[in-house]
Amino acid sequence: MSSTRIEKDSMGDMAVPSSALYGASTQRAVLNFPISGYRFPREFIRALGLIKMAAARANQALGKLDESRADLIAQAAAEVSAGVLDEHFPVDIFQTGSGTSTNMNANEVIANRCSQIAGKPIGSREPVHPNDHVNMGQSSNDVIPTAIHVATAEAIKTSLLPALQALEAALRRKSMEFWEIIKIGRTHLMDATPVRLGQEFAGYAKQLEYARLRGSNAISAIEELALGGTAVGTGLNAHPEFARRAIAIIADETEIGFREAADHFEAQGAKDGLVQASSQLKTIAVSLFKLANDIRWLSSGPRCGIGEIQLPATQPGSSIMPGKVNPVMCEALMQVCTQVIGNDTTISWCGANGNFELNVMMPVLAHNILESVRLLTNSVTVFAERCVGGIAANKARCEELVEYSMAMVTSLAPIIGYDRAAQIAKESAKTGRTVRQICEEQNVLPARELAIALDPVEMTKPGGEGSAGG
Repeated sequence: MSSTRIEKDSMGDMAVPSSALYGASTQRAVLNFPISGYRFPREFIRALGLIKMAAARANQALGKLDESRADLIAQAAAEVSAGVLDEHFPVDIFQTGSGTSTNMNANEVIANRCSQIAGKPIGSREPVHPNDHVNMGQSSNDVIPTAIHVATAEAIKTSLLPALQALEAALRRKSMEFWEIIKIGRTHLMDATPVRLGQEFAGYAKQLEYARLRGSNAISAIEELALGGTAVGTGLNAHPEFARRAIAIIADETEIGFREAADHFEAQGAKDGLVQASSQLKTIAVSLFKLANDIRWLSSGPRCGIGEIQLPATQPGSSIMPGKVNPVMCEALMQVCTQVIGNDTTISWCGANGNFELNVMMPVLAHNILESVRLLTNSVTVFAERCVGGIAANKARCEELVEYSMAMVTSLAPIIGYDRAAQIAKESAKTGRTVRQICEEQNVLPARELAIALDPVEMTKPGGEGSAGG
């Protein structure tokens, strides 16, 4: 059995594991909330450390905190940000709705680490007190929403946006590679007029371009920070200049345009910015689902389905059917997208539950939005590397399906009339002969004019004028 030490908080004594840097308040939360095993992710703990460092430096500059204590807090907080002390953050996501347990967790870990650095006993609160010094000018009610904003914006900027950009680039390369390949288009899952395979992939690349824009919009929605509002938004116990100075440090460290909230009551009572950011992530997920599902269908078969493209073989697809290879990378991405869409529903309800001056569902909101960013980042990265990069076109299959499509008759309608064209299409469906064969048999047009009218390449050009690129 591990040894313990006794620490105190406002409720009295509490036995804490001897090796733990957290204190009594954190231990109470560990005992109160053995619920999910989910912990705040690395991005969130980094943000907490960054906030505590910035707060200490701001309070030092304002003459509220002496240099010695500020230096100790900054050093310990830097270790929190760097991930050195992650094992000392054990509190479950499902806890008090303000995240007070996790804010106190950070305060206690930093204070006790300061004691270690200063050569004092852990739990002595010397020379740094978790509330009086580490939490100076702050409340859980403004620290936790600030941490969610900082963590989410950083994760989108440093992880998700580069992943989306890499996938966009991979799709654009495929668009150029496949530009000369003509295939049949499809609407309502039915044959439509011909398109270039490169045009399809250029459309997917444009979706990713817009996805990056939406990711940037998500960051913009959460650049205002609640720090400085303290308990209810009035800024009680915080220096009037505290928030501005601390947030300037955070903005400088992250290179993101964070600024003090225009209205602290809005910033703490509502979570509309995070709901907006999540909706942008949901839209990205919807876009990616469509893209992955299209690619999955285009590769179906490979002989008894559409089979216009071939995906790289990444693993055996069946435990019973030898040689079967499944579109597993598409399916993984699609599953992630459904999770992100579900996370957005949770985040929406969390945002709706702001009661008067405080939202009380912040920990689960933080968990879900950061999970959405992480899942999207990881799945997009492997999808670009292990799927899109290795896609090959089946040119012969594309040409075969174009020729056998009834939709080829569409280009004849302006020449021979809609009704006559419809008759040819119906006969093609009934007999299995191609539109070209029927037109030749019936002498619908002179051979040269028919060849021009049924040229699938010309059908891919808007108004008869083509483009040489994606």
